[in-house]
Amino acid sequence: MNEEGAHILVAEDNPSVREFIQRSLQSIGLRVTAVADGQQALGVLAREQFDAMVTDIVMPNVDGIALALKAVKLFPGLKIVMISGYAQERMRAHNLNSLVHRVIAKPFSLEEICEAVNDVLEFDEEQG
Repeated sequence: MNEEGAHILVAEDNPSVREFIQRSLQSIGLRVTAVADGQQALGVLAREQFDAMVTDIVMPNVDGIALALKAVKLFPGLKIVMISGYAQERMRAHNLNSLVHRVIAKPFSLEEICEAVNDVLEFDEEQG
């Protein structure tokens, strides 16, 4: 169901949510690197290659929207899943349809986050 060994970057400032996402994605066989904010994510993106990124929209330093804009400019093929508990922020993400592949609302289940990441990875396989 997912691309074997796909590497996912998770940027989420809430430690418990970040750990939940990390464990969820690892449970379906994905490699996960998790960071606490967009600034850290940009640093990791400069050093490692990722198949997809899961980012919260509202984070300190560099928010998820700014992170997505910078990440896609550097890595045009990167698939992005955004998460947010704020309806207004989700609307901002939906306005970036060409960059963001999925937007999911908090709270979300293990199944929802895994399905969203699998969907963007499968979309990538269909394109290739």
